[in-house]
Amino acid sequence: MIRRAYGIIVACFFTVAVAYGIRYAYGMLLPEMLPALGISKAEAGVIFAVYFFAYTLFAPVLGTLSDLFNYRLIIPVFTAVLSAGAFLMAFAGGVWQACLFFSLAGLGHAACWAPVAGLVSKWVPDDKRGTALSFVTMGVALGIYVVGMLIPVVVAALNWQAGWKAMGLVGFAVAVLDWVLVRNPESSNRPRFSAREHAVRVGLTYKRLFRSPVFWTIGIAYLLVGFNVLVPFTFLPIYARESLNLAYATSTRFVAVIALAGIVGQLTLGTLSDKVGRVRVMILCSIIMGVGCLGMLLSNSAWRLYFAVIFYGLGYGAVWPVYAAAASDFFPKSETGSVVGLWTMLLGIGSIVSPVICGWSVDKTGGYSWAFMMGMSSGLLSVLILTRVSLSGGENSVSA
Repeated sequence: MIRRAYGIIVACFFTVAVAYGIRYAYGMLLPEMLPALGISKAEAGVIFAVYFFAYTLFAPVLGTLSDLFNYRLIIPVFTAVLSAGAFLMAFAGGVWQACLFFSLAGLGHAACWAPVAGLVSKWVPDDKRGTALSFVTMGVALGIYVVGMLIPVVVAALNWQAGWKAMGLVGFAVAVLDWVLVRNPESSNRPRFSAREHAVRVGLTYKRLFRSPVFWTIGIAYLLVGFNVLVPFTFLPIYARESLNLAYATSTRFVAVIALAGIVGQLTLGTLSDKVGRVRVMILCSIIMGVGCLGMLLSNSAWRLYFAVIFYGLGYGAVWPVYAAAASDFFPKSETGSVVGLWTMLLGIGSIVSPVICGWSVDKTGGYSWAFMMGMSSGLLSVLILTRVSLSGGENSVSA
């Protein structure tokens, strides 16, 4: 790879680190925010759902725009939007203000995955794509781990509002780094098209994708992954504190442990997907994540919960780079941003529904059994769907 590619990989690493750190800090800060804002668990789920609504709505748009126009503009600007939303969360005084501010963060995050995956895919050789995306996705684990370790310290020394302010300021610094390091792919030096021609090209791309069985098969499996992930990342800290009576710092640390285990998953399963195929590793990740949710539910002590969380993290860490790399396996590289963006839209649907339904079930039953059982079911259902995709790859490679 050329030297510029390494700079882009570094920028993308820190972009996803701050984006996912901000996203999942919500669950870590939730035990302190609930009494301060006087909200129910269902209302807490709605705040997270609104974040994912904005994320879902704009992910395919920004993924396609980055393919057609300017990665260097889109990624830094929307990283700054994400950071502004996080900073403003410190000033939320109720449900609706929190929904407004966190939706702004969701809008910003929409440019911190699909365009990032598309940019990296276009700068690295095919045989290095899984490895490069695995490294970039390690930023997810780093962001969540660092936030998970620092949030309890900041909250203990100051308050939960200080946690949001700190993450917002770090995000602004990453936006500046993106502006310095991110460059459009060399292939972007192509003939210019009019707005009408761009619209026609986008329409043809979407039409071709929507007619592809493999696009929908993998996309629905991704939707179920989104549902699964939001169960522990929204409710695990509260579950550990209320059901196992663990301290706030300990309860929050479980999310950091998922991230740390995720690094191992990215380095092993993500890289393995270059050799054995994306679909096989997708199936393995879904099995691990489904069984991991069941293990969390059955844990009646801190050390058992640690074991379940570590196991879950192996699949969680690898699932993102593998799905992103699959976009270029099954579809043309020029459409990677569009494919990942549309898949992210489906992921977002699962992520919108999950915290609302699971939060409602917790309020109604007073326990977390239904929430974690739904997480397990969604993970294992995605396995059944993925078995229809041909392991050899290739567009429309879905078994009858």
